[in-house]
Amino acid sequence: MYFGSIFGNIMRNTPPIVKNLIIINALMLLATFAFKHIMVSNFALFYPESPLFRPYQLFTYMFMHGGFTHFFFNMYALWMFGQVIENAWGGRRFLFYYLVTGLGAMLLHLVVLWIQMSSIERAMDPTLLEQLRLELTRGQALEMLNDGTIYSIAPEWSKMMLIPTLGASGAVFGVLLAFGMMFPETRLMLIFPPIPLKAKWLVIAYGVLELCLAFAQPGSSVAHFAHLGGMLFGLVIIKYWQSKRTLY
Repeated sequence: MYFGSIFGNIMRNTPPIVKNLIIINALMLLATFAFKHIMVSNFALFYPESPLFRPYQLFTYMFMHGGFTHFFFNMYALWMFGQVIENAWGGRRFLFYYLVTGLGAMLLHLVVLWIQMSSIERAMDPTLLEQLRLELTRGQALEMLNDGTIYSIAPEWSKMMLIPTLGASGAVFGVLLAFGMMFPETRLMLIFPPIPLKAKWLVIAYGVLELCLAFAQPGSSVAHFAHLGGMLFGLVIIKYWQSKRTLY
């Protein structure tokens, strides 16, 4: 009862857009636990040339998560930083910013995937590539996705076709950037190392870290370029609004 009361007070004091985003993400996570294959194959984002790709996935992917830990850290960051930004900007502007940074995150991620895929396909035998494309019908793709199997003769190619991207991290990184730009002198206490750090330095540190990891770990299961995309699109939006003197 005590913890339920605390949680209830937290949610009541959370502004509506952030609260509803957390609720939607929680419902999508529960649905994924119950109907994993259906949810992932339909609402996570697949490479555009994959038979599993659907245009609406560019939007729905940001409400999907791979597990509770992934969900918790994204939603905690959204709650901690997002409510401050929503209170400052208002709900409509914050929602627009959140969705556009989430979309921008995935656009940059897909550009990087396209570059990687082009390199892989140039190195493949054209006849083999055409054969694999013909075999990878939607039914075959779904079967391979559900079974966790890939083509042993072209593992990197088939991984990119069959392994989806999901999570709110791109949009959350956009929110983090907004907090750092709007409240740069605010001191935040880090968990590790346990030292206070100004928000502007935290954002810069995250940006540099993601950039280094993006180039140091190509093909990583973590979409580092998506994180950078969220921050990049957020920077463009905020700079535009500031030039129009529509912030504060």
